[in-house]
Amino acid sequence: MWGFIRGKVIVSLLVMLTVSLVGFALLHLSGDLAATLAGENASAEQIEAVRRQMGLDQPLLAQYAQWLAGAFRGDLGASFFSREAVSTLFLARIGTTAILAVGALILAIAVSLPLGMLAALRPNSWLDRLVSALALAGQAVPSFFLALMMVSLFGVTLRWLPISGSTTPLHFVMPITVLAIGAIPALMRMTRSGMLEVLDQDYIRTARSKGVSGVRIMVRHALLNAILPLISLSAVQLGTLLGGSVIVESVFAIDGIGLLTYRSIQRGDFPVVQATLMFVSVAYIVLTLLADILNAWLDPRLQQRRTG
Repeated sequence: MWGFIRGKVIVSLLVMLTVSLVGFALLHLSGDLAATLAGENASAEQIEAVRRQMGLDQPLLAQYAQWLAGAFRGDLGASFFSREAVSTLFLARIGTTAILAVGALILAIAVSLPLGMLAALRPNSWLDRLVSALALAGQAVPSFFLALMMVSLFGVTLRWLPISGSTTPLHFVMPITVLAIGAIPALMRMTRSGMLEVLDQDYIRTARSKGVSGVRIMVRHALLNAILPLISLSAVQLGTLLGGSVIVESVFAIDGIGLLTYRSIQRGDFPVVQATLMFVSVAYIVLTLLADILNAWLDPRLQQRRTG
């Protein structure tokens, strides 16, 4: 088990390093940061002065090495515009984004798990087709469109829910719902396919022949064996929700990491954008790593497959 964990951790660290290097390079190549900071009417001398002041005149690898050394110390730099430490900006907003992502994942699992199980119980039936249609619709509707429709209906027309901010639990209802709808289709399909695969096993047919009820078979036998892929997918979905909150937070004016990223991209605030990229990437990689370790602990056969 420890050998398995060590190998996964090494691979994860290498992926993090690669993502940070590629992201750093792409952000620097996306435009002239010095010209953006100096302003539209700045002269060439002013732009060059800003470039020297910010250290942007150094080779790209030297800039990356300095940033990476600071990141290891917990120093992610300072915002080009507010001059606040990026870590301070993140710590003030990470709780809000975490509430959105975790709440959306819980809601998505609560909806997709029973629907996927029902679809697996009656494959190719009208219920199965209905669940598939709902999954397709949830995946096809853009999150920004769904968010605007919910604001118009529940916030403006019916006045049931607040449309912006994050001061009360009611402020999170619509954004969590929007994020959850985007995550439900994949979780629902994974639950259905996993259940169908398990229900076709010999021990399930034996249990049915002994008169065990369908509900008991689903809960005590099939679900426990079909849940392993769902764990991995849930970890991936949580990472996706953390990174995908940019649009939702912007629509609902929720002051989380997503809204901070959106504003930073608009202004060309490179340190904040780079930190956001690393936050989302590290969260995604760490969650996937934890899911792999949990799956290997629950099913030791996975260790043999991946190390053998």
